[in-house]
Amino acid sequence: MKKKQTAAPAGDGEPKKRVTLAKSVSVEMEERKSVFIGHAAPVSSEEEARAFIDEKRRQYHDATHNVYAYLLNGGAIARYSDDGEPQGTAGIPVLNVVKQSGATDLCVVVTRYFGGILLGAGGLVRAYGASARQAVDAAGLAVFEPWSVLRVTLSYSDYQKLQASLPKLGAVEDGCEFGADVVSCCALLSSREEEFRLAAAELTAGRASVQLDRIEERASPA
Repeated sequence: MKKKQTAAPAGDGEPKKRVTLAKSVSVEMEERKSVFIGHAAPVSSEEEARAFIDEKRRQYHDATHNVYAYLLNGGAIARYSDDGEPQGTAGIPVLNVVKQSGATDLCVVVTRYFGGILLGAGGLVRAYGASARQAVDAAGLAVFEPWSVLRVTLSYSDYQKLQASLPKLGAVEDGCEFGADVVSCCALLSSREEEFRLAAAELTAGRASVQLDRIEERASPA
């Protein structure tokens, strides 16, 4: 089981961090001859969550139940469905796992193929909760933060100095254009943008031009 990551509350002027699932997964388990398949995925909207649910319903159209739960906007939006199971035995246990995961913007679908043995209310709660937990654990968590993408215009000799300093600055180069000068597209955590600008000015004796191209959300380095 991967260690749970939680984002510290952002203070004034501090970039906001978002914790969600690192990837989409499907994990299978068996409980008294019933097969449970837990599917988990990061989603960014109710439309994406619904699309993921519909995809699993089509893929497992012959299943007895396709139970789901999803959480968005830090818990502002929470939805679930028992999909025909006794009320409170399926959707709520899955939603509880989703809420306890430490993540937001995620959807979990638990597919059940009935094996002929009744599990009872308590058995269903445990089985659906366990299947959802396995899926969330297998997906893992990732912390996403705002990244600044900068266009740095500089000479060829200064470019070599900048390249050597990128790892220390926590920056990566997304691309480069070579002409009369070099235009390097560098990305790093927005919280380190000012540090990058100061370092670029110092490395090039103020000759480098640094312009903000855009800010986008990316997974933070481990």
